[in-house]
Amino acid sequence: MLPVQDDYHLYLKFEKSLSNNTIEAYERDLQKLAGYLSDAHILLENATTEVLRDFIIEISSLGIHPRSQARILSSIKSFYHFLIYRNILDNDPTELLESPKIGLRLPEVLSIKEIDEIVAAIDLSKPEGQRNKAIIEVLYGSGLRVSELINLQLSKLYLDEGYMLVEGKGSKQRLVPLSPQSLKQIALWKIDRNLLNIQKGSEDVLFLNRRGSKLTRDMIFKIVKDLAELAGIRKKVSPHTFRHSFATHLLENGANLRAIQQLLGHESITTTELYTHIDVHFLRQTVLECHPVYRKKTADEKQK
Repeated sequence: MLPVQDDYHLYLKFEKSLSNNTIEAYERDLQKLAGYLSDAHILLENATTEVLRDFIIEISSLGIHPRSQARILSSIKSFYHFLIYRNILDNDPTELLESPKIGLRLPEVLSIKEIDEIVAAIDLSKPEGQRNKAIIEVLYGSGLRVSELINLQLSKLYLDEGYMLVEGKGSKQRLVPLSPQSLKQIALWKIDRNLLNIQKGSEDVLFLNRRGSKLTRDMIFKIVKDLAELAGIRKKVSPHTFRHSFATHLLENGANLRAIQQLLGHESITTTELYTHIDVHFLRQTVLECHPVYRKKTADEKQK
């Protein structure tokens, strides 16, 4: 019989179909609890609600941010739900544990002007220039996650139809539209890509490094950060910033929140709401333009 933590790993990988990054995060958080319990000579499966509450108080006293505390607690709850599922425990000791209160953190959003400045900062005379331009256009034009971007496959691009098949969290696939600008830049990048010595295993990968291998997450973060600095953008810019900007600009221009949810690949509409940032000016303009009382007032003023 497998040790319980090994069994949990297989459960996350094959039954929950979580990504390797998510599994590693869950297991890191669980390891924090295991270390705390080992000092008290308590096995994970024997932990009580009181002991787990003490652990949460302990990590809070260390100055860990409430958002990180909430993530750790979520990982712990996942593990104990698994123990219930496997009939190792009858009662869930995490049931009465409450997550720390987290203030809404609005993500950084780029203006259209700032995005244009980042694109303009790309040096197309460099070997990687056209690739980087295509990457930025796809990030902003389709709102992809980094993991989705680096795993894009040529065989799943339907360029004539203007769509691509994207594999998101939990290996769930969705069709995502490609903007005209993305289609143009991908076509230009494919010309440069064909000149590379493509490494075995990367033949179907869209975005490659200069050695013909698949790009990593870290490489995408560096590309975006370097371009933002070249463009003189002082905001903290990451690949996810383009995803936030994609959602925000769609919402500000009248897109339905449910449609944005589908495009981003969110299971819950609540998650989509956290990705969208609407400033007070936009809210006021929405009321002025859409509420019948204000629309009537505007019409009366025009008739005077």
